[in-house]
Formats: sequence, structure tokens, C-alpha cells
Amino acid sequence: MKVAIIGRGFGQNVMAPGFKSIGWDVEIVPSRDAAGVAAALAQPFDLIAVHSPPFQHREHVLAAIAAGRAVLCDKPFGANAAQAREMRDAAKAAGVLHFLNFEFRTQPARVRAKELVESGAIGTLTHISHSSFGNGFRQRPHGWLHDSGQAGGWIGAWGSHYIDSIRWLTGSEVARCGGMTRTEIAMRPDSSGTQVRSTAEDAFSAWFEMENGVTVTTDTGYAASVNVPTIIHLLGTDGAIAIADEKVLTLRRPKAEPELIDCTPPPDGFFFVAVPLWLERITQALRDGKQIAPNFDDGVAAAEVIDRMKAGMTRAG
Repeated sequence: MKVAIIGRGFGQNVMAPGFKSIGWDVEIVPSRDAAGVAAALAQPFDLIAVHSPPFQHREHVLAAIAAGRAVLCDKPFGANAAQAREMRDAAKAAGVLHFLNFEFRTQPARVRAKELVESGAIGTLTHISHSSFGNGFRQRPHGWLHDSGQAGGWIGAWGSHYIDSIRWLTGSEVARCGGMTRTEIAMRPDSSGTQVRSTAEDAFSAWFEMENGVTVTTDTGYAASVNVPTIIHLLGTDGAIAIADEKVLTLRRPKAEPELIDCTPPPDGFFFVAVPLWLERITQALRDGKQIAPNFDDGVAAAEVIDRMKAGMTRAG
């Protein structure tokens, strides 16, 4: 199968190797190369993978749909929920297969955690907590990720994944949410060395209440001085699950020894285990002509929560 990847950031560095690892032929098109994008859409690719910045998603997704191509779009899905709904509705009206790049759903530790929750291993799920801090944004030059006017910010870049994860793990939708945003690095040099103020958050703390009553919290950022271990806790009426750094899952139940389940990804890391697994599912869906999740419906659901978060959260400082 052949895929045209629009975008030279995550698309080139992560998605292209993922596609190639499962046997796809890959062509990469710069997201700002309008002529190149148009030329790719005129070719009989099996899939158009849109990994341009979110402010370009609407343009590229709608063009792929108009060309009758199946589409995989990265997250966050568009610049806002209105764009997300427009893209979703266009895909459904055209009858093309559509997929959303919420690859965390295939991460082995999270898949195992979901299986345990659904089997009743911890009773009824009541609460999820999460803490994750990295330094990947700390030295990054100023760009769209740090510009709120271009749909930048950690809520979209990472929060979209977390929103999808809690919808998937709880089997429920977000009823209420709130929290606080932070910007750890206020000024950044752009590509020319000029200092530019960051208008988008690079960290946030948030709470969610799901429609089924499960409560959720997260405290996260990606401009910390150092990387610190990530921990996810799922608490239930009869036990708890902890996932440490996406590697080791620990199941704890009353009057029982903790059960450790090793889910360590290969040396290439998290993305290179989750992405190929997700792409294998997409490959089979294309062969079967079958719509699977996560898809544009899931992208819309996350985008609507993001809009509510951005409208209701306070800003530190």
C-alpha cells in the first residue's frame, strides 16, 4: 500500500518509519508546499496521512476528502471544534474512511489496563490520576506550538491524547472539566534568534468528571527542567492499577501480593511500538473497507472538550 504523508515534523520522523516498518511505500510532502500537496492528491494513494500543524488540518483534510481518498489525521483535530465537525461531516458525506491518530490506544500497557478494568479486576473504576513532566519543549525554538493563534499549546498537543484515553478507558464522555494552564518558558528565540513571547501553554493541570461518574485528574507539562517518571493510576472499588513510564503495570488488590506485568516497549521507544500497531489496524480496515475507531468522531469529541477547557481554565500568573 502507498501513503502520502503531509508534514515533515512528526509525520516524517515518526509516522514515516512506522508505515515503512509494516511494508508501506511512503511519500512525504511538506505541509506548506501547496503544489506538492495537490500533486499527491492527484495520485492513487491508498491513504493520505495529514500531519501538518492543526491550523492546516482543515485545508488538507477537506482536499483529501474531495479527492476521494481515505484520510488519517493527526491530533489535535483542527484548530477548534467547529473545524473538527466540518471535517467529520465532510468525510461521512463523501463516504471515505477516516481515522484519527490517537495511537495511545494501542500502547501495550494501556491496552492491558483497559482489559483488566473491563474484566472487573479492580471492581468498578472510580478515579484516574496522571502525572507526566518532560523537557522536550524547554529548548525548542519558538514556532506554532507556542502560538495560541495557530492552535498551539500543550492542551492540544498532548491533552487531546489524554482526553481520548480517558474516554476510551472509562467508556464515557466528559461531562465537566476545569483547571489551570501554565507557561514555564515565557520567551523563546525564533529561527532567526529573535526573542518571541509564548502565548500558548506548555503545561496544565486539569480535572474531569465523566458522564458515568468517574473522576479524572492530570498534571502535565513538557518544558520542565528535567524529565521525571510518568505515572498513571486507575482506582477501583476493589483494587488499583498503576502504569509506570508506560513500561510496568502493577495490579494491587486487597489481601493479595501486587502483580507486576512487564510492558516495556522496544529500545526505539513508545511511539515505535504504538504507531505500527495502530497502522496495522488501519491497513486491515482499508483492505476490508471497514470504518474503525479512533476516527473523526473521536477527534470531534476531543476537540469539543479542548474548546471547553480553553474557555474555562484559569491561567497562572
